[in-house]
Amino acid sequence: MRLLFTIDKKDYEDCTRTYVRDSARSIIIRDGKVAMIHSLKYDYYKFPGGGIEQGEDPVDAVIRETREEAGLIIVPDSIKEYGYVHRVQKSDSVPAEKFVQDNYYYLCAVENRLVPLDLDPYEEEAAYQLEFVDPALVIYKNRLEPTHVMREREARVLEGLIAEGVYRK
Repeated sequence: MRLLFTIDKKDYEDCTRTYVRDSARSIIIRDGKVAMIHSLKYDYYKFPGGGIEQGEDPVDAVIRETREEAGLIIVPDSIKEYGYVHRVQKSDSVPAEKFVQDNYYYLCAVENRLVPLDLDPYEEEAAYQLEFVDPALVIYKNRLEPTHVMREREARVLEGLIAEGVYRK
């Protein structure tokens, strides 16, 4: 899979250990809108998806995570690699830890039905909600907090989709 870009905060020089947690995210475009998870509590948007479990294939993870977070059922034969973002920074929760993550993005089609969500407690607390939105809104909203790596990552992926003509209204 091709590298889209790297986000490296270079703020981990004092870290004594490394934590690696890769993720898989779905890009679902329908009727000129992109499926995004909106955190109603913190007012940011992210692509559906999340952490890849130990020994789990990234494609299986994107199917599972999209169903859990968004209630969307991915059509397996529709999955196509888009690219990945490499992220490196000091951990937000463990001061001596460097956090390394490859975020794998897949273009997907979904069934025309929703299933019940299966949110983790932190996702419930953030009040996750599926929305099909115009990418310009997501880019604008996420950039209101420019130092937040996840928000910037998602804005840059959307800009790439637009620039490459993958997203069209």
